[in-house]
Amino acid sequence: MQFNMNTYPHPSFTPALMRDFRSFQKSVVEVCEAHKAEGVRPPFGFLVMASAIPGIHSLGGDLGFFLACIRGGQRDVLEEYALLCIDVLYDNYANLNQDLRTISLIEGDALGAAFEAALSCDVIIAEKGVKIGFPEVVFNMFPGMGAYSFLSRRIAPAQVERMINTGRIYTADELYELGVIDILAEPGEAKVALRQFVRKHSRSAMTRNAVLAMRDEVFPLTHDELKRIVLLWVDSAMALPERDLKMMERLVKAQAKKMGVG
Repeated sequence: MQFNMNTYPHPSFTPALMRDFRSFQKSVVEVCEAHKAEGVRPPFGFLVMASAIPGIHSLGGDLGFFLACIRGGQRDVLEEYALLCIDVLYDNYANLNQDLRTISLIEGDALGAAFEAALSCDVIIAEKGVKIGFPEVVFNMFPGMGAYSFLSRRIAPAQVERMINTGRIYTADELYELGVIDILAEPGEAKVALRQFVRKHSRSAMTRNAVLAMRDEVFPLTHDELKRIVLLWVDSAMALPERDLKMMERLVKAQAKKMGVG
């Protein structure tokens, strides 16, 4: 089953998108539980997170929304959004407590929160050349929706901190070499790679599932850990000085220009 993100002309993690994602997750759980009650397997074994916007997976957090909350002193609204994001990503990480595997299918640029969401999945498939990274440092912030927690389960913490502190944007090719991306596809071939992975997984499901289960045992992650970090993110956002808010404003305009919005 696939969830296609589409918030055109602003391809970011808007509050509406996150509510839709949460509703999708609840629907999946209802279907799975109904099948379990009947003693049969659900009609799907994978949840795929993808984008409906060509060339862009997502540009990350909704900067316009962040600006409105910060300048309007609406800490409660920003916190509600942040906690919703954590609920969605943690349940994605936990496979909704169902017999499922999650896959992120990246066919376009994935920045900030989009990268964090991908990292919450069991498997990341990305096309060569797409740009991925955490640019938040340019407006004096950090990725707070699970970046450190999720990424440090794949690479060394020192590398994670370097990625966050520098704000460097990587290609999928580079992240594949680092061990962050699981499957590297040729441009335009991500869906082909997805089908090939599903076929291969079905032939060696026991081994692959055991490896993922071992990773969870060795590097456990709790919802409370994500919550503490995201509340730190909210506090930091609300304390941003005007010069950083102006930089965020410029990025909003640059994103609009990229999407052809006047």
